[in-house]
Amino acid sequence: MKEVILQKFAEVFGDAEDVQVYFAPGRVNMIGEHTDYNGGHVFPCALTIGTYGAVRKRRDRKLRFYSMNFEQLGVLESSLDELKPDPKADWTNYPKGVMWAFEERGMQVPAGMDILLNGNIPNGSGLSSSASVEVLTGYMLRDLFGFEVSNQDLALIGQYSENHFNGVNCGIMDQFAIAMGKKDNAIFLDTAAMEFEYAPIRLEGAKLVIACSNKKRGLGDSKYNERRSECETALAQLQQVIGIETLGDLNEEQFELYKGAIKDEVCQKRARHAVYENRRTVRAVEALKQNDIEAFGRLMNESHISLRDDYEVTGEELDTLVEEAWKVDGVIGSRMTGAGFGGCTVSIVKDEAIDAFREKVGQAYLKKIGYAADFYAVQIGDGPVKL
Repeated sequence: MKEVILQKFAEVFGDAEDVQVYFAPGRVNMIGEHTDYNGGHVFPCALTIGTYGAVRKRRDRKLRFYSMNFEQLGVLESSLDELKPDPKADWTNYPKGVMWAFEERGMQVPAGMDILLNGNIPNGSGLSSSASVEVLTGYMLRDLFGFEVSNQDLALIGQYSENHFNGVNCGIMDQFAIAMGKKDNAIFLDTAAMEFEYAPIRLEGAKLVIACSNKKRGLGDSKYNERRSECETALAQLQQVIGIETLGDLNEEQFELYKGAIKDEVCQKRARHAVYENRRTVRAVEALKQNDIEAFGRLMNESHISLRDDYEVTGEELDTLVEEAWKVDGVIGSRMTGAGFGGCTVSIVKDEAIDAFREKVGQAYLKKIGYAADFYAVQIGDGPVKL
């Protein structure tokens, strides 16, 4: 891939002298969905698919961007002196947002750049192509200009840029999973305390299979921010009757005891998901530590049902993929992953069942939805690297 990127860089920008090449992964969340902004636990892992970036410093303040995924847009030009969101230059708002966030932290980017990106994460799939670009950009800036920031800082900078530059009220999970990824491990992260541990995922005789619904969705214009607001309303009302800082502070029994404080039925359902999903995630990691992959799979299934019924972020496409997966022998667990409203499912599938899984789920999906889903057997990889 490095040679392909350098060749394209030379074609687009004239030559490939003094060009550095980097990679940042995508991520999939195994369980713990919509808990990261509710002070709960999440359990994501970095993938071996992600975003490649080639970059070269310039002698002026100009920024030139090119994406091999959006070649029809050509070279998009900007400047370090005008770091503001541009609706016409959609994808460049992610790298520009990170440069802006570095400067907000007092780290002035001293020179312009030519930047070429190529991602092999499906666009709009919910595997965090935007967070991958953010972490990649931060990693490149650190390496090129010697900024003293840790990988954990890169995650926080990426989240800050997405919240305040791109206007998407995302939690920390995506950027953290990408910046802190470790091969064959998922990250058990307490988003309230920012404490984490690596937990090995041993899938003897099974693989992770991502099914991409191919229903496009944009986080900013989806109901993502609405769900956050509903949870904030529920939390404020619960705080009138119990001393908590986040929904993640509650266990199931406490929620059932105090849920009457939440006046709106919809907000009550949203809060129930946040509380129960958080406890499910804790139990899922315990099951994994005991090498009980079947229990982990059952908790994945329960997670999807809660996201479907209480959080209402699945939709016909994701429900079809999951419900058809549950019918296939050899599927240990399956659920939607990511923000929802389209995007992907993640399933643990026994090796001997993967072909049948693709065929049966794929056929049923095409018949019901009218267009095809894509399937990827993926591996758990490391965080960002210089190639």
